[in-house]
Amino acid sequence: MKRTVLFLFMISLMACQSENKSNNSNATDTLTFTYDSVKVYTKNPKPRNEITLDTAKAIITYPVFKDKAVNQFILNKVLHTADSGKNYTSYQDYTAGFIKGFDDFQKTGPDWPQTWFLQIKNTVVRQKPGYLSVLSLYVDYMGGAHPNTVLSYLNYNTATQQEIPLDSLILPGSFPKLNAIAEQIFRKNEKLDPKASLKDNYFFENDTFKLNQNFTITEQGLKFLYNPYEIKAYVFGTTELIIPFSELKGIAKPNSLLSPHQ
Repeated sequence: MKRTVLFLFMISLMACQSENKSNNSNATDTLTFTYDSVKVYTKNPKPRNEITLDTAKAIITYPVFKDKAVNQFILNKVLHTADSGKNYTSYQDYTAGFIKGFDDFQKTGPDWPQTWFLQIKNTVVRQKPGYLSVLSLYVDYMGGAHPNTVLSYLNYNTATQQEIPLDSLILPGSFPKLNAIAEQIFRKNEKLDPKASLKDNYFFENDTFKLNQNFTITEQGLKFLYNPYEIKAYVFGTTELIIPFSELKGIAKPNSLLSPHQ
């Protein structure tokens, strides 16, 4: 439990640091925004002890831009994480639906000692001409040994008002080369020999390293993030991997966000 609390604290700290950097940006080509939140609490709190109540809650924090298209993009991405089959249309619907799920569950098992919580925090981590990157932290708990935690990067082209997929940044057919370079960096980070097996300590399918699609573009290069359980056990938390721009020659499309001059 201590490791879980520390893991969540580090994620929150990382998000807060990114938030402060974004708000302090004075670049004229960035989009201005503020943060807002929706909070919904159950009306049926559980007694933790004789004097304390444990309250189920759902909280979503998100940036609000003057550009409605950006707001809709982030909203759609957040609502997609629900994966509940319900047609939520707003942050309020989402949080209210989560709490309703808890309240309905309480009717079937009123003696259940644990309450639920949902926290989704969306933080602007980088802006540059034509590019907006948002880190979406999703944490929920509905019973079990620990919360479910997912970190996702949302990449948005502010000029075309479209999501930026990885394929749009690299030359056709270059993913295998990108994957091979990433594996070298991964093995170095993990202190693994070039030919060491991955099947004993990692969850890569068929003992083969593979990049995912969870990426952002930093000042250092192309950064990928793996979530708990994706390639390692939950206790190890997230795994990050940065491919420097210098390693992307012959891979990045000319005049793309991965080009050195961009």
